[in-house]
Amino acid sequence: MCRIYKILPREAWQAALAERRYDGSPLDRQDGFIHFSTAGQAQETARRHFAGQEDLVVLAVEADDLGSALKWERSRGGDLFPHLYAHLETALVREVTEAPLGLDGAPHIELGA
Repeated sequence: MCRIYKILPREAWQAALAERRYDGSPLDRQDGFIHFSTAGQAQETARRHFAGQEDLVVLAVEADDLGSALKWERSRGGDLFPHLYAHLETALVREVTEAPLGLDGAPHIELGA
C-alpha cells in the first residue's frame, strides 16, 4: 500500500467531517480533481502552495482505498502526482497530523507510517 497526502486548512477539514466528505479546495474544484502528494512530494507542495498559512493539517490516505478514481499524472518537474477524480470520503482518512509553520514560513510536514 502507498500512502498519499492532502494538505488543507483545519477549518476545511472540520467542514468535511461534518459532511463526511471532502470535495476539494477551490483550486481542486477548478482543476476537476483533488490534488494529493506522495511522502516525497509533500514538503515541497507545502512550501510552494501553503507558505505563510497557519492552522493546516495533513490527511493521510491509502492510495489503494481510492480505487479507479485515483489517477497518477505528470505534474511538477515531470513527477507523477496522485489526483483523485471524486470526492474524498472522510472515513478513508487514516491519519490527520498538524503542519505548523517552520522558521522559513513554510508548513513543516512530518509524515507517519
